[in-house]
Amino acid sequence: MKNKSLYEELRSQFLRGNHVNFILAVIGSFMSGTICMGVSWGAGELIDTAAGKGERSIGELAVAAVGIILFLLLSSLISCFSQPRYIRKALCNYKETVFSKLTQKNISSFGSESTSTYLSALTNDAVSIETNYLDKEFQLINRVVSFFGALTMMLIYSPLLTLTAVAVTILPLLVSVLSGGRLASKEVSVSDRNRSFTGTISDCLSGFSVVKSFRAEKEIFDLFAKENRRLENEKCSKRVLQIFVGTMGLLAGITAQLAIFFAGAYLAVTGKGITAGTVMMFVNLMNFLIQPVAELPGLLAARKASLALVDKIAGCLQKDSYSGGTVKLKKLGKAISVQDVSFSYDDDKEVLHDISFDFEAGKSYAIVGGSGSGKSTLLNLLLSGAGGTDYKGSIRWDGTELKDSSSDSLFEQVSSIQQNVFVFNSSIRDNITMFRSFSKKDVDTAIRRANLSELINERGSDYLCGENGSGLSGGEKQRISIARSLLKDSSVLLADEITAALDSQTAHRVSSDILDLTGITRIVVTHSLEENLMRRYDKILVMKDGRIKESGTFDELMAKKDYFHALFTVAV
Repeated sequence: MKNKSLYEELRSQFLRGNHVNFILAVIGSFMSGTICMGVSWGAGELIDTAAGKGERSIGELAVAAVGIILFLLLSSLISCFSQPRYIRKALCNYKETVFSKLTQKNISSFGSESTSTYLSALTNDAVSIETNYLDKEFQLINRVVSFFGALTMMLIYSPLLTLTAVAVTILPLLVSVLSGGRLASKEVSVSDRNRSFTGTISDCLSGFSVVKSFRAEKEIFDLFAKENRRLENEKCSKRVLQIFVGTMGLLAGITAQLAIFFAGAYLAVTGKGITAGTVMMFVNLMNFLIQPVAELPGLLAARKASLALVDKIAGCLQKDSYSGGTVKLKKLGKAISVQDVSFSYDDDKEVLHDISFDFEAGKSYAIVGGSGSGKSTLLNLLLSGAGGTDYKGSIRWDGTELKDSSSDSLFEQVSSIQQNVFVFNSSIRDNITMFRSFSKKDVDTAIRRANLSELINERGSDYLCGENGSGLSGGEKQRISIARSLLKDSSVLLADEITAALDSQTAHRVSSDILDLTGITRIVVTHSLEENLMRRYDKILVMKDGRIKESGTFDELMAKKDYFHALFTVAV
């Protein structure tokens, strides 16, 4: 396995706190697998007794039949109690562990991946694991027990007829072996198509407003339909193979049963010590001999395919995973010092060149410049530097290099506000606290400082925000994001173009709210050059072509009459 440690950890989740249910489910499957021997024995004895050649009376056989039925009911009761509980617990453990590992990935690693991979893993692939692995574990045990039980009983009654039975089971065995591998590869292909289809749906729904504004409904429908047909074609192909395998198995089984019937009849007629009841018992036992042989390779292939899905998500979870160093960052006391930092997303094009600047604790900074100048990239480095982002130079937090610090401690100290604030379909309070527990005093203070009091007074803290905050305005969502940062007691607040989608009045109020904050370092990437706001920043960094072209206060930059002066003049 490529990702053995995490793969084994994910597999172990099926049994975590689940051993009793598993053991009981195995016992139930074992018991049900032995029923075939009792039923076949009873049928054979009954026929011989009816023909006057049996050693047991009808009454004895009736008692035995009642015993078999009670045994079947007991095995069914054990299975009904344990199997569903085992599968429920196993799936909960597995999906929760996958999601927990996902939340531990650093921002830069997650940002480079497709969310459809994880959506598919937690939905379609989880269903496949449930159906083809967890469910079939006990079917596999049942089939193995019934196979060896039937074979043992057949050997006891007639070794010669048993050899004939073994010979005729070669045909279904060959069919199963040849088809089992193809079924496994089809399962993986369907999983890949499911992932692609999930990604397409996510894109179409996320870009709904763009689709409508460009009147691209037909084109998007065609895109959806194309991926939908590809998925259903792949599933159809898998079903065709499954039906073919089932048909071949059925044909082989019927052929084998007829062969045993005729061979047994011949031995009975020629006086080889075989009774009619024994022949009927053999014919019945052949079901439990052929069915496991026909199904076993398919069950093992499905199991292998499901484990391949576990290995696949283990690889995704481990991809570029890096939790940073071990030094725990404390509240920023002096400065974040950026020295000679260069960065490129790939080897061909460097987007930041020799950036050097000190962001002093408690002060406010605006980063401005044209599109593509590197503003957001610089901000992202300040947030993801402890996550293993490969930049040249150094970024020091009160003297500690970010790469040597733990990413968890960095996220404790830094809050980030993006242009599109994500809001859960929950209450305003839950969205402020992010479902964590805080005192009422701290929450109320954060609400007041983020200027959310008016919204709370109007709608109440239990107001449901709607899917992705559909019940809130853009400014209200931004204030919720600010309140989150304040409640978290971050020492640094990073804001990236948060007013770009807001009207001018709301944008001004949100920017003012951030500048009004005290005791926190604020670094804001903005396209807005409104004078009365620019004057309030302690310093302005002006970027051009991945470099800091100039920096200073508003008055200092305007007096230079250089690049910032030109940007401001054009903006005004």
